[in-house]
Amino acid sequence: MNRRPVRLSSRAMAFVLAGGRGSRMMELTDKRAKPAVYFGGKTRIIDFALSNALNSGIRKMAVATQYKAHSLIRHCQRGWNFFRAERNEYLDILPASQRVDEMWYRGTADAVTQNVDIVDSYDVDYVLILAGDHIYKMDYEIMLRQHVESGADVTIGCLTVPREEATAFGVMAVDASGQITDFLEKPKNPPPTPDDPDVSLASMGIYVFDWPFLRDLLLKDAEDPNSSHDFGNDLIPAIVKNGKAMAHRFNESCVRATADAPAYWRDAGTIDAFWKANIDLTDFNPELNLWDHDWPIWTYSEQVPPAKFIHDEEGRRGSAVSSLVAGGCIISGTDVRNSLLFTMVHTNSFAMLDHVVALPYVEVGRHARLKNVVIDRGVKIPEGLVVGEDPEEDAKWFRVTKGGISLITEEMVEKWLAAR
Repeated sequence: MNRRPVRLSSRAMAFVLAGGRGSRMMELTDKRAKPAVYFGGKTRIIDFALSNALNSGIRKMAVATQYKAHSLIRHCQRGWNFFRAERNEYLDILPASQRVDEMWYRGTADAVTQNVDIVDSYDVDYVLILAGDHIYKMDYEIMLRQHVESGADVTIGCLTVPREEATAFGVMAVDASGQITDFLEKPKNPPPTPDDPDVSLASMGIYVFDWPFLRDLLLKDAEDPNSSHDFGNDLIPAIVKNGKAMAHRFNESCVRATADAPAYWRDAGTIDAFWKANIDLTDFNPELNLWDHDWPIWTYSEQVPPAKFIHDEEGRRGSAVSSLVAGGCIISGTDVRNSLLFTMVHTNSFAMLDHVVALPYVEVGRHARLKNVVIDRGVKIPEGLVVGEDPEEDAKWFRVTKGGISLITEEMVEKWLAAR
């Protein structure tokens, strides 16, 4: 009798590092950590790492939080509370609570070190270290199998990127077998891959370890006064030098929109990148497939009515073209084009939205004209406000990026109103 092979994911846990502020996102992360930033109309960025783990068969997860973690913790409690301990399933939220000593998390490795006893209690063989602030779909089971079959001390998820773009990443030099021979942080001359001189392998911040090996490594690192207690700065370079580190190419395990679609991975870490990644979803065939029933992105979803479009007269027609409109939205006499509106966005008559990303509970006043804009949650756009037509005027009141995208927050609107 043939038995199905045991999935390695059933003997693994996912440890998600979600404490980062994401300072390059400016005011968008003033009230929330980067992994808690909204994305795609319904989800938050952290949902991608958690959904990948769940869809890969992992049922034990931990989320380490630190910076302004309330909205992130609340989201995980509301949207990821379906794990059942009686089925040996867990999702633990691990704030930096000074459980071991009086220090907060001093680095990415220290976040795991301070919770060694919790990982021990999971009784797992393998640990995946995941960044909670990237947008992608990936089957971690494939990476786990490569790790075990290669006998690696660590397996590192790697993006294949053009060499000229690799200067912004931690880059892996590898031999023909895929073993990493050097790890270079943002090199001026990135090493090419053995099979293609025009591309390099950039770290995704995803690591697979055997837990006993990582446990010993973390405890030794904790005693090193010269360590910054960080995976990328300390642990990974040491393993590359003294052990066996293997590269896993994202192309081999990514979940694609279609069979011939490119591998999709985004770090929406700036306002420009965040705006573009959301607006890209309005394309006819977006590279990120949010309609995929085989690899869904799980999240907390409010119970709201369907989107509503009202008024149908010249100059006052509620319509949306090449746009994503979430539930609970009311498009009242507004022309919406190439935009993404999150839950419960309400717009009023004679307004125009073009290439706008509006986070939940935004309200747009009459006669407002907005173009190339990101609007933070809960902002009330005043009647007649025009943004996106005069960059110099916009910059007096709002955050305008080098790419010409305007970020609008409630505080900025209040400043604009006070000057009227």
